[in-house]
Amino acid sequence: MGTKTGLLVSVRSADEVAAALAGGADLIDVKEPAKGSLAPAEAEVVAAVIDAVKGKVPVSAALGEWSPNALTEAHWHMELKLNYVKWGLAGYSPAPGWGEDLLDTRRELPVGMEMVAVAYADWERAKSVPPAELAKFAKRFRFKAFLIDTCVKDSKTLLDFMKPDEIQELVESLQRVYTTVAIGGSLRPEHLKPLKSVTPDFYAVRSSVCAAGKREGVIDEARVKKWKDTIG
Repeated sequence: MGTKTGLLVSVRSADEVAAALAGGADLIDVKEPAKGSLAPAEAEVVAAVIDAVKGKVPVSAALGEWSPNALTEAHWHMELKLNYVKWGLAGYSPAPGWGEDLLDTRRELPVGMEMVAVAYADWERAKSVPPAELAKFAKRFRFKAFLIDTCVKDSKTLLDFMKPDEIQELVESLQRVYTTVAIGGSLRPEHLKPLKSVTPDFYAVRSSVCAAGKREGVIDEARVKKWKDTIG
């Protein structure tokens, strides 16, 4: 709280780590952007990224959309020294008593690995839990990290689904209980103007720091620097 906003850069391979770090990334995330919003990269790829980061910044990994088999599917990822892991909640509807199974998954994580609560701003498209509901859950059960993102990666951004004051309120309510909050959702540096009153702990980026602004392009150090300068 009151600290400077950092930049989380999502890479798809160890080859992209150098450009992300040189541009000023404060947290490296690993995923496979060709397969979806939070599609996991192979465990070998994640291991290579961790090696390339050499402990300079924390590392997180996307592990796909949560299911009752989430931990079994992520078996090899669980062996790695990851600071954060995250599952999306597409198709997870908040029926009565929802969340118990998510807490069970969190309890099974190795010591030192934090589970990120992921809210999709386009929750209706994702058939997920509304962000305000998930924030209440995250605060009640003391999640240490929270991500607001979009599930469907098309031309829409976070701001097509949530107003800046709504985002600000959500971020501040979580930070009051010392939850680290990251904001994603295909944002570009120019979106920071309407979000000037919002101070997340991290902006989470991929498309806008890739060559030609394409999710499946390669990380461009100059674009990472531009984001860092815009955050100030």
